[in-house]
Amino acid sequence: MQNRLSTIKPYTRAILKGHLCSCGIDYKNMDKPIIAIANSWNEIVPGHVHLRQLADRVKKGVEEAGGLALEFNTIAVCDGITQGHEGMKYSLPSRETIADSVEIMVNGHGIFDGMVALSSCDKIVPGMLMAAARLNLPSLVVLGGVMPNHIKPKESKEARKQFLAGELDEAGLVEVTKKYYPSAGACPFLGTANTMQGLSEALGMTLPKTSWMQALSEEQLLAAEEAGRQAVELVKKGIKPRDILTLDAFKNAISVLLAMGGSLNACLHLPAIAHEAGIELPLELFDEISRKVPFLAGVTPNNNEYTTNDLQRAGGMPALMKEISEYLNLNVLTVTGRTVAENIKDAKVLDREIIHYIDRPIDNEGGIAVLKGNLAADGALIKQSAVPEYLKSFIGDAIVFNCEEDFEEAYQAGKIRENHAVVIRYEGPKGGPGMREMHRCTEILGKFKYVALITDGRFSGASAGLSIGHVSPEAAEGGIIALVKNGDKISIDIANRSITLLVSNEELEKRKQELEVVKREAGKLLRLYSVSTASAATGAIRSVRE
Repeated sequence: MQNRLSTIKPYTRAILKGHLCSCGIDYKNMDKPIIAIANSWNEIVPGHVHLRQLADRVKKGVEEAGGLALEFNTIAVCDGITQGHEGMKYSLPSRETIADSVEIMVNGHGIFDGMVALSSCDKIVPGMLMAAARLNLPSLVVLGGVMPNHIKPKESKEARKQFLAGELDEAGLVEVTKKYYPSAGACPFLGTANTMQGLSEALGMTLPKTSWMQALSEEQLLAAEEAGRQAVELVKKGIKPRDILTLDAFKNAISVLLAMGGSLNACLHLPAIAHEAGIELPLELFDEISRKVPFLAGVTPNNNEYTTNDLQRAGGMPALMKEISEYLNLNVLTVTGRTVAENIKDAKVLDREIIHYIDRPIDNEGGIAVLKGNLAADGALIKQSAVPEYLKSFIGDAIVFNCEEDFEEAYQAGKIRENHAVVIRYEGPKGGPGMREMHRCTEILGKFKYVALITDGRFSGASAGLSIGHVSPEAAEGGIIALVKNGDKISIDIANRSITLLVSNEELEKRKQELEVVKREAGKLLRLYSVSTASAATGAIRSVRE
C-alpha cells in the first residue's frame, strides 16, 4: 500500500524527507505507514504523568506491525488542580484547543496515515476523540487508566468534611488525600475522567477492557503495544473513525453512561464528539434513553464503598455492556475490526455488588435526568443516581449569586440555610466565560440536609446531592436564571423532569425589561471562547459561521 507521504509531489517530498532525517528518522523507513502518536503527557496532571511510558509501548507495537511512529504533544489540564478557583474557567475551553492542536499537527504536516491518541482525563479524552472524528484518519485511543486507591471513597470524603469543619489541618488532609490519590492514573472515582475513559470503549474507539486498567500495570503496558499494532492494521484495512462513530454507537455510549451513573459532563462531550462526526445528539435523546436503561453500577459518587478499580475487577466495560446488551446495537463496528457483539461475547460480571443484574437494578431509570421548565427552557441536568430519595421533590427559597466566589463569601458569613435553593449564575460557557465546575460548592453544601444548587455552570462527576447544572439558556444569554431574585420560590420535581421558577409571567416580563446582563472581564482566550461557543444544551460546541 502507498502511504500518504508517497502522494506528495517529488521535489516537495524529497525536501520533506530531508527534514525528517534531521530528526533522526531513517530514510529507509519512510515508505511505511506513518502513525501519529498524539500524546497529552505533562508533569502536572496525575492522569497524564505516565503517558510517556505508554507512548513508548505504543511505538513498539507500531514498529512491530511494520509502521513508523512519530510522536507529538498537546496540552492537558487537571480539573482537580483547577477546581475551586479562576483556573477552572480554562478547563472546558481546553477541549477545543486540544482538538485544534491535533488537527494542526496532523493536517499541517500532511504525512500521517493513522493516529493513536494518548489521554486520560476530563477534557482531554473528548478533545482527542473530537480530533479523531474531525480528521477521520484511521485512529484509536489509548487510555491512561486508573490510579489505585488505598482507602475507600468514604474515608476521603470524611477527611474533607473534617477539614471544612476545622477538625483537620492542611498537612493531615494532604496525607489522607495521598492515600486516595497515591500515584499516576485518573482519580479512582467515577468522575468525568473515568466516565470518558469508559465511553471511549463504549463508542468502540479503544481496545476492549482497557477503560479502567490500573495505570502502568503490566496488562496496560501490553495493551498499549497491542494498540500500536492495531493502529497499523486499521490503516491497512481503511477503517476510519466515522465508520465507528455512528449514531448507533453514540446511542450505545449514552446507554452505558446512564447504566453506570456517569458524569454530567458527558452530556457536553458526547454531543461535541458527535458534532465532529456530523451527527446531532440533542439533550432530549439522553432523557429518552434514561427512562429506559436502568442504573446498575454502584461506584462512587453513587456509592461510597467502591471505585472504578472495583468496576474493572467486576468485569469492566465489556461486562457492563453485556449486562445491558438488550439496549445496545451490537452490530456496530469497533477499532478491533470486530463488532460490539464479538468484543463482549465472552464477558462475565464477576461481582454483583458492583454491576447489578439488569432485572434487579439499583434504580429503574438511568443515572442522569434532563429537567425542563421556565427556569431551563432548553434543559438542565442532574445526576439523579446521586440524589437522596427525599430530595427528588423540592421547593425552596432562592438565594442568588452572580459567581462562585460570592457564594463562598456568603457561606463563610453564615448566610446559607436549610431550604435554600442556591442559584449561582453567570458561570455558563459565555458568561463565565468557560463554564466552571461547581464541585467545591457541592462539597461545602454537603453539611445541609435540604438544599438545592442550581447553576448555568457545570458539575464534576464526583458531585452529589440536589445539584442541577448546565441550565440553558444561561444568564449571559438572558435566560430566566438571570431574572431570579432572592426569596423567589423554586420547584424541582425529578420524577416529572421539571424545574420551575414560581413567579408569574407578567412579573418575569417586567424583570426582563429591567435586566442588565453582567459582563465579566476576561483574558484574551476566554473572550474569544465566549463569543465562539454555543449553549451547554448543544455541548458547548464551537459556534462559528462556516
